[in-house]
Amino acid sequence: MPKRLAIIGAAMTACATAAAALEVRIDMVERQVVPPPILSNLIAPPEDLALAGARLGLSDIAATGRFMGDDFTLTETRIAPGEDLRPAIEALLADGARLILVKAPAEDMLALADLAAAEGAVIFNVSDPSEALRGADCRANVLHTTPSLAMRTDALAQFALKKRWTRLALLQGPNPEDAAFADALRASLTKFGLSLAAEKAWAFDADMRRVASEELPAFTQDLPDHDLLLVADERGDFGRYIPYNTWVPRPVAGSEGIMPLGFSGVVENWGAAQLQTRFRDLSGREMQATDFAAWAAAAAIGEAVTRTRSADPDVLHDYLLSDGFRLAGFLGTPLSFRAWDGQMRQPIPLVTERAVVVTAPLEGFLHEFSELDTLGQDRPGTSCTAFP
Repeated sequence: MPKRLAIIGAAMTACATAAAALEVRIDMVERQVVPPPILSNLIAPPEDLALAGARLGLSDIAATGRFMGDDFTLTETRIAPGEDLRPAIEALLADGARLILVKAPAEDMLALADLAAAEGAVIFNVSDPSEALRGADCRANVLHTTPSLAMRTDALAQFALKKRWTRLALLQGPNPEDAAFADALRASLTKFGLSLAAEKAWAFDADMRRVASEELPAFTQDLPDHDLLLVADERGDFGRYIPYNTWVPRPVAGSEGIMPLGFSGVVENWGAAQLQTRFRDLSGREMQATDFAAWAAAAAIGEAVTRTRSADPDVLHDYLLSDGFRLAGFLGTPLSFRAWDGQMRQPIPLVTERAVVVTAPLEGFLHEFSELDTLGQDRPGTSCTAFP
């Protein structure tokens, strides 16, 4: 009789699990863009940037889902440069897409979020760092797993202040991304009581691969004495030629040198080495920040589904923004979402090409609720009004 009861109990458990099993569709949408011309294509961006992270995220949550009987699937859509975004997205929404990871510029992100059919969807921005998407242009159905510019530059400002490198100079590139990064740097320095002693705009169109050692010492000679040279070159056009070619020997940070990034292939602590190994096995390369953002979005969906036992986008959205949501993100501190703008809280590694220098927030930078909110826009200063 005990054996028969055990068999019946196992059968009842299996039936209950089957009844509670969930089918969860995740969509990865990429707006392909023509890379802007840069001086050197030595390190071309991988063709599967973000997509590889989403695939790893699906693999991870599918493994957990099998224990619960849940079925996670990933649908991949790439929209060619110049192709109209709306028809492709409307087709996906009509087909049932409601949990959507998006790698696209801000204007495409907003166009997707503002579609009537997307009102009940949860959209994860895995690539665009612009402050406006977290501020005046925020949308309640858009969550951000890629760090904002302010989060990255706040991390760098904390590091400079901790090192007592208070005499700072800035070299700014000519592109819109450079201007946005430089603006965020200035705001972060002001936030932490620092200032720039000097700024210079990048003024060369010559081939730095040949003349850097001749031109750069003269270009930086008139900078006042400084502890740290900040570089705003988000495309990676000229920054690589700055270190060791300046008039006076100084550390370089920002887009080059010591870089504040959402993630990097050199992050190994807190179990990240295992994440890196799985990613390399899957993609054959190192994980980049955008890959991590896509992985985190998929992992967040998996965590929310497991905890709520629901695939309803409204239920998942509310849980992701709640105090109960936490995601183990291999950065030392659990990740969560800010309820006022949908930004994922996360530590920011400051890295070189070969090592993590330090991870922000740094010790001593305190906050009333979470030290992670010392990075990026805090609730009192937000201009986002879309969230309750």
